[in-house]
Amino acid sequence: MGISRDSMHKRRATGGKKKAWRKKRKYELGRQPANTKLSSNKTVRRIRVRGGNVKWRALRLDTGNYSWGSEAVTRKTRILDVVYNASNNELVRTQTLVKSAIVQVDAAPFKQWYLQHYGVDIGRKKKTAPAAKKEGEDGEAAVEEEKKSNHVQRKLEKRQQTRKLDPHIEEQFGSGRLLASISSRPGQCGRADGYILEGKELEFYMKKIQRKKGKGAGAA
Repeated sequence: MGISRDSMHKRRATGGKKKAWRKKRKYELGRQPANTKLSSNKTVRRIRVRGGNVKWRALRLDTGNYSWGSEAVTRKTRILDVVYNASNNELVRTQTLVKSAIVQVDAAPFKQWYLQHYGVDIGRKKKTAPAAKKEGEDGEAAVEEEKKSNHVQRKLEKRQQTRKLDPHIEEQFGSGRLLASISSRPGQCGRADGYILEGKELEFYMKKIQRKKGKGAGAA
């Protein structure tokens, strides 16, 4: 039979049967949802659709291109976890990637870029005095390798003047995971791309996730 989207072959709202006076049509078909799962076994299917066009149905994904809006930089990174979905908690439990799902992505590519662009290693925990002294002795050779030309140093200093970093994002860099939102449709285009959450939007979702954790702890 297949999935049908027409009202001809369905019952009335009252529950009564309708007489189907026309055959099913190709343009009235429906397809099963992709339910894209978070998995390292990447699987994307090619779907031939109306007009001979092509859609890409992602069934399993674990990477995507994520943009950091305030810094105007995009990096390909791993998706580590699905943490929140406004429409359905079940999609979080089953680790399903859909548009507008809130996910945690690996911060390493952005951390690397930040170090290269600003010369600042964000997210590094501050060391105690004895540990710092010991590291200083061990890392003398490493410091010599990191020597920069005057031109590069001037360039980094100039960039430092306009550098601003959201404290919430800096905190996340410490844990190595950034909260992001998926803005593409994995079941339609075969990609799970999105953007890093910042500002008011980040605060909003952090509250939501915290509240959800609190409820979970209460239920347990």
